[in-house]
Amino acid sequence: MSNTFAAVEPLLGEYADIEAQLSDASVHSDQARARQLGRRYAELGQVVSAYRAWRSATDDLDAARDMAEEDPSFAEEIPAMEHAAAEASERLRRVLIPRDPDDSRDVILEIKAGEGGAESALFAADLLRMYLRYAERQGWRTEIIGATESDLGGYKDVQVAVKARGQVTPEEGVWAHLKYEGGVHRVQRVPVTESQGRIHTSAVGVLVFPEVEDEGELEIDQNDLRIDVYRSSGPGGQSVNTTDSAVRITHIPTGIVVSMQNEKSQLQNREQAMRVLRARLLAARQEEAAAAAQDMRRSQVRTVDRSERIRTYNFPENRIADHRTGFKSYNLDQVLDGDVQPVVQSAIDADEAARLAAAGE
Repeated sequence: MSNTFAAVEPLLGEYADIEAQLSDASVHSDQARARQLGRRYAELGQVVSAYRAWRSATDDLDAARDMAEEDPSFAEEIPAMEHAAAEASERLRRVLIPRDPDDSRDVILEIKAGEGGAESALFAADLLRMYLRYAERQGWRTEIIGATESDLGGYKDVQVAVKARGQVTPEEGVWAHLKYEGGVHRVQRVPVTESQGRIHTSAVGVLVFPEVEDEGELEIDQNDLRIDVYRSSGPGGQSVNTTDSAVRITHIPTGIVVSMQNEKSQLQNREQAMRVLRARLLAARQEEAAAAAQDMRRSQVRTVDRSERIRTYNFPENRIADHRTGFKSYNLDQVLDGDVQPVVQSAIDADEAARLAAAGE
């Protein structure tokens, strides 16, 4: 018990300190600071709750053992209490393992058609619908930031912001769930354009970035940006706007390019493009930091290599398979209708198992 208390004691102190800060009205005048404190408070709240439950369970067990020495009838209760104390101890051990600091963040999710031409663009639309339905089931808010449609009604690319409602604990965060979706999603089915009924394989790329909550969190030198404007175009390349309202922003040091044309004004498109650019730059910075710190144990499930094939959607067999976790089910129709949580949960469980194993080394 003393070792556990030694590990938790500084966290209890930090929790009490943040609680006092959040009760100070002046702190909330700085929204960025208040959000940062709120996120940390929610994270530590899980540790405090688990610690209190563990202390209560172990205290009850100690008391029962003491009383059993005088009254043997109390001994009957000890096995159940030992089980409760062991569960509480395991729960505390799990919450003490460091989490991804971005778990409670909102995200920007990008879906891009890849190999397969028109069929890939159509499947990009299917994935967008799947994520929108999934977000609805989770109680999250969604906002289509930008999209480029294809001729047959799919998407060449689409960006969507996914946001939690209110303050959430890290394990309930949008990033905590959707960060595992980044990679290549492969689809096997008979395309609508296929007259012979042959099954084709095509691919769609999904990118997921934690969203930057405040511009001050990530400073961007305006001299590092090249901003081009052009006329918006729709499917097939036809012009849909008579003014140069579309915006393309290039971050020169990294080569990251973001284009946006969905809004009617150049200013609005620029704001949305900067929003996506900030998220991409934050992700790039974090990946560089992880690569530089050799002792930093990142998720064993989420890959930095966005070219990796992570999942296959097989329509003839109504099958979905995740190649990282071994998850497989034959309810693809339900998954595409938003029942994604079992697939996501397999990645969360695999990641947690890897973190637990690393903590035990």
